[in-house]
Amino acid sequence: MSVPSHPTDVVSNGNGKSAEGEVIAVPLGESAQEAFRRLTERPADLLRFATAGSVDDGKSTLIGRLLYDSKSIFEDQYAAIEQASQRRGEDAPNLALLTDGLRAEREQGITIDVAYRYFATPKRSFILADTPGHPQYTRNMVTGASTANLALVLVDARNGIVEQSRRHAFLATLLRVPHLVLCVNKMDLVDYDQAVFESIREEFEQFASRLDVGDLTSIPVSALNGDNVVTRSGNMPWYEGSALLHHLEEVYIASDRNLTDVRFPVQYVIRPRKDSHHDYRGYAGTVAAGVLKVGDEVEILPSGLTTRIAAIDTPTGPVEECWPPMSVVIRLTEDVDISRGDMICRPNNQPTMSQTLDATLCWMADQPLQPGRRYAIKHTTRWSRAVVRTLHYRIDVNTMHREEGVESLRRNDIGRVTLRMTTPLFVDEYRRNRTTGGFILVDEGNNQTVAAGMITDAQ
Repeated sequence: MSVPSHPTDVVSNGNGKSAEGEVIAVPLGESAQEAFRRLTERPADLLRFATAGSVDDGKSTLIGRLLYDSKSIFEDQYAAIEQASQRRGEDAPNLALLTDGLRAEREQGITIDVAYRYFATPKRSFILADTPGHPQYTRNMVTGASTANLALVLVDARNGIVEQSRRHAFLATLLRVPHLVLCVNKMDLVDYDQAVFESIREEFEQFASRLDVGDLTSIPVSALNGDNVVTRSGNMPWYEGSALLHHLEEVYIASDRNLTDVRFPVQYVIRPRKDSHHDYRGYAGTVAAGVLKVGDEVEILPSGLTTRIAAIDTPTGPVEECWPPMSVVIRLTEDVDISRGDMICRPNNQPTMSQTLDATLCWMADQPLQPGRRYAIKHTTRWSRAVVRTLHYRIDVNTMHREEGVESLRRNDIGRVTLRMTTPLFVDEYRRNRTTGGFILVDEGNNQTVAAGMITDAQ
């Protein structure tokens, strides 16, 4: 998925204060960019996960409890939370304030924007996205989950499965998030009743059976009290599974990556500076799929020229091979004409080059989709222009039924469309590769991202 979701600290300006001046969500000892760079240096040990669920299910509180109990926040951060909670008239520190950093979020008690947090345990590093639960901000949930390895769907034990729970679970599977965790929260408010948990788990599993869920785990928790968040809870001896943090540390994600189809979209061509004495030409980008090794024969699209890999450079020095999601610079044995938007792949394993796509769209804009209108389309590092030729149907996320005969998609609607581009794109089906199978549509008039798309077929 190509939703622009580069993690940035959306609730902090880097000096320990929120963007509106109140000390709430200070960075974890370093800037967001530094943390992101450090955590992604070891991609095999990195887990990206996103929270999802309805309003007031306790997503921000769960994240705050996870950070606090895993000792991933500093004393001054906790002191800032205590002071802010006291000003709000609350008896205990409100751990949700660790992620709810916007003033509107604090005043309304809801999450609006996607808040990213970075932390690590001895076993694994994590990038987590606290996504909104309100239906109005479903598009933000799509942004947070588009690059996630795992999605946490929170459910209030008192309310059970609600419409937004189904919507977010459907979106997580639509975005091909490989692992799904159902967290039945607020178990303390139902006296840690096993029957309540089992009833919700069975209902959710029945709903998930109609979706394409690869791995589903259910955990009863109390984010407020910390039950089954970092350590096993003595209040629920009937639960024999692991605590949430242990599951996050142990879930196996290495096989989730496509290591078969080599895909390397070129993002930038690196040439030497004027004071350099050697002729350096490298092609920078992020490996989207496959394993690239020094000496491998590769093909350049769209030219079709073939050459071999001379070297692979990283910020820490040259390496012999690279794999997703490593960011590298590739040097080739021959000087060939390559520019941003080109694709490096294997000669006998190419993506589909197509100007017509069938795709599933998640519409994000206030202005409805207008079939026949031209939009800009961004696919990996390549831009083109596209027209929505046909709107086939809209999907009812509650019943999974197709509503045919619709004339437009409104905000948060999901539908199936056919697109026609002015120039070819190098694509794979989304189920095979989330990077080369995803794209965004942009309104050229206001430069607003209006939709995220997942390719189902390329003609």
